[in-house]
Amino acid sequence: MTYKSAVASVLIAGALIAGGCSAPQKSSEFDYEYVKNDPLKTRIYTLKNGLKVYLSEYKDAPRVQTYIAVKAGGKNDPATATGLAHYLEHIMFKGTSHFGTLDWDTEKVYLDSIENMFEHYRTLTDAGERAEYYKKIDQVSNDASKYSIANEYDRMIGMIGATGTNAYTTNDRTVYVNDVPANELERWMEIESDRFKEIVPRLFHTELEAVYEEKNRSLDNDQRKVFEAMFSSMFPNHPYGTQTVIGTIDHLKNPSITEIKKYFNTYYRPNNIAICLSGDLDPDKTIAMVNKYFGDWKPGDIPEFTYEEEKPITKPIVKEVYGPQTGMVFMGYRMPGLKSDSRDLLKEQLCDMILANSSAGLIDLDLNQQQKVLNASSFVYPFNDYTVHTLYAIPRQGQTLEQAQQLLLGEIEKLKSGDFEDWLLEAIVNDFKKSEIKKLESNSARADAFVQAFTRNIDWANYIDDIDVMQTITKEEIMAFAQERYKDNYVVVYKRVGEDPNKMQVEKPSITKVELNRGKESTFFQKIAAQKPGALSPLFLDYSKDIKEDKMNSDITVRYKKNEENDLFELYYIINVGKDTDPKLSTAIQYLEFLGTDKMSSAQIKQEFYKLGASFNVNTSADQVYVSLNGLTEQMVPAIQLFEDLLNNAKADDMVLKNMIANEKKSREDTKKNKGAILFSGLMNYGLYGANNPLTNALSNKELDLIKPEELIERIHSLTKTKHRVLYYGPESLDKVVTTLNKEHKVPAKLSPVPTRKEFFIKDVDQPKVYWSHYDMVQAEVIFLAKGDKYDPKRVAAATLFNEYFGGSMNAIVFQEMREAQGLAYSVFSKYGVASEKNKNDYTLAYIGTQSDKLKEAMAGMKSLLDHPPKNEKSFEAAKKAILSQLESERITKSAVLFNYETALKRGDDHDVRKDVYTAIQTMTVDDVMAFHKEFIEGQNYNVCVVGDKDKLDMKTLKEYGKVQELSLNDLFGFDNKPRVGKHQ
Repeated sequence: MTYKSAVASVLIAGALIAGGCSAPQKSSEFDYEYVKNDPLKTRIYTLKNGLKVYLSEYKDAPRVQTYIAVKAGGKNDPATATGLAHYLEHIMFKGTSHFGTLDWDTEKVYLDSIENMFEHYRTLTDAGERAEYYKKIDQVSNDASKYSIANEYDRMIGMIGATGTNAYTTNDRTVYVNDVPANELERWMEIESDRFKEIVPRLFHTELEAVYEEKNRSLDNDQRKVFEAMFSSMFPNHPYGTQTVIGTIDHLKNPSITEIKKYFNTYYRPNNIAICLSGDLDPDKTIAMVNKYFGDWKPGDIPEFTYEEEKPITKPIVKEVYGPQTGMVFMGYRMPGLKSDSRDLLKEQLCDMILANSSAGLIDLDLNQQQKVLNASSFVYPFNDYTVHTLYAIPRQGQTLEQAQQLLLGEIEKLKSGDFEDWLLEAIVNDFKKSEIKKLESNSARADAFVQAFTRNIDWANYIDDIDVMQTITKEEIMAFAQERYKDNYVVVYKRVGEDPNKMQVEKPSITKVELNRGKESTFFQKIAAQKPGALSPLFLDYSKDIKEDKMNSDITVRYKKNEENDLFELYYIINVGKDTDPKLSTAIQYLEFLGTDKMSSAQIKQEFYKLGASFNVNTSADQVYVSLNGLTEQMVPAIQLFEDLLNNAKADDMVLKNMIANEKKSREDTKKNKGAILFSGLMNYGLYGANNPLTNALSNKELDLIKPEELIERIHSLTKTKHRVLYYGPESLDKVVTTLNKEHKVPAKLSPVPTRKEFFIKDVDQPKVYWSHYDMVQAEVIFLAKGDKYDPKRVAAATLFNEYFGGSMNAIVFQEMREAQGLAYSVFSKYGVASEKNKNDYTLAYIGTQSDKLKEAMAGMKSLLDHPPKNEKSFEAAKKAILSQLESERITKSAVLFNYETALKRGDDHDVRKDVYTAIQTMTVDDVMAFHKEFIEGQNYNVCVVGDKDKLDMKTLKEYGKVQELSLNDLFGFDNKPRVGKHQ
């Protein structure tokens, strides 16, 4: 969970001016409810069968964000068969008796047999007997697969141009996600109405393998262990604590198709489901379509979920978990649930933001800004029946978890005593208002608000008045709430570094590769494919018309895009120098975070920005520095004055630098405990560039010790004195923006030139290597890497189409072969990566996340596909239609226009290359895709990067792919390298 993501899901888009009561309204033959002054102008329909439909128009692009929300999740699983809701979510992508099948009558006989066999399998206890019987299940499953069509749902949904196809299961809800072109809404409804009325658990045992892999990935996640420990202590009587969404290993090993069907037939009923849509739609026509396809869906009796109320926690409950990732401390307070729709819930949200809002909260200023911990924050973990207000801290070097916890408790005491600024509550409410304005620009945020309201059983009128109610909550109420709720009634979990004594793994059963019947089609598919919806015309950018340019003082280019929707602005200074050229630059920017000026301390600056409702950031990439400011236009000038003063007058602080370097070293130690950083940063950079790469180009620990504050201050002050450009997106006119910048943006008459850039280039793979690093984990993760040709815009179309066909979706060759047919990996993908800059090289990448005992088969399977991808006309046509439909309905808008142009300039393109891609793909054939593969991918040498447990990795298998070399963590990150000598070193 990302920081504050839980809070973001609680407060909904459009809570600024909402008020009044729900009222019935008639539109054609369908009644709907609405709320006066609702900025989303939401219509809420209820069909005769109980199906809820939430509709909101937002015509930013000719697309519609769709969520189908089921008011049931993991907590509704039987205690004797946990994981059903989640496994059912997987099965929902397998088709029905109408699609996904070649011969339903014949296939059904096999599927019924498989269901009965799994019921018998559950009764077996002898390991040998189970293994032998599973071979029989495997054989019958293989026979059944001859009558199935794998991933036909994904082919259909891709064919109509859907993106973001996915689903998720929580304790309280299951939600199915698609983003579809507006002209394809009816075909989407026809497909979805069929799959939601019937479940067919085909290809069951290969999907079970995928769930096993997902379980093993969760077993490698230390934070999962933290929350399981916290919730099991906090909820001894509620399914939140007594079971997990993914299920126990024992239940996963003994799946019941019969129980899954019971769950489906119980909860997947129209009177327990909502269709939530936001986008370019006509409400009257849309609800008529919904009724056409979903109106005959039969309702059911939905059992009421009941639970035993948890007893009060009267003293701290202490738990410990172990794992290889960084040590952390988590504290959780049990609070009212999201469904409560209560004033207390809003008080909890405000308490959370008073503690941590990323800028001016108690934890932000007292712990993070004062460098008392490496990092700390808080968030609300969102359950329906309860919430958990969670605080966490990562300790500094030499600091214990218990000491970090005491610092968190100290901030709780400040909250209880009201030891925070009187203006903070108002500023937090204004911050929410700004966030809600931004969310109005997002169809996914709008539609997700409907999901939350529906699955929490909250009336829409009440759901959107949160901010109005928040504004009435006083500081005294917050203090009283905190004094009542934050006592010794918490659970604390110490996440310590060490080997997990309870480490487990789901062992793989032996399965035979099933038939995919790639390219074959059901009658249902053919019916959908034959329909010809009204065409959409693509709309590409014309940089000369979509972007205005002007010059400000010192001949600085200002690029401008008008915000036609609201009063928010975004301002960027972009300097073409990055950490590749000057490794100290990123350290300087990190230093700036903790600095003040002669006029104001760092904490005061952050508080002032928060009062203004503005956000200020400076970030560095390999080749650029981005100085960004955003907020409400009415506060733009004072916000610019504030951040200009900081950029030009930041004051050195020796103690801040000393603490920052100590914390950076601790952060680096934590990075070495992160397997994602080891694989995707360390190993991947080494595999592409060799030992001298962008990652190891950073300052070593010894170089950090040699840094002088003056060096960093010089770099900070030089940012706006170096040649740069300005990007602006907002409601002001270009002339007014330039006038404001001329007055407020302090620059010398002559800017310094950009220093010569240090560049890194992908190395040739003359002799394949296998680079590996040890990590204590259940799975193994593998990346294949190969160098491609230099960037050529004429190659982008073929690369785009190849990626969609080969490795870009659930309908692609890689996913079908590796996961669907053989169950060799939960996560698997491949792509031909187009270079981001002119004169840089493309690359080929393939990734596998698999169980260590499947490594041999998984690597062989991926390498075979890379060298010899199957040629299939029907799969190609589906990929082609998907890309064309996406391009026809895609719209690049708002500030994205400016950054699209930035990307084009880096590649040397003078126009929107998507236009060329669209034109070229229309005439491409499957032979063109195969020719692209033959010329640019076939026969390549690969460097292979592997992270896994040294005791589980099959070294004999790794040697088949090149010379094997173990890399130390210092080889990967260079933190302990000797100091370099040079101008910027």
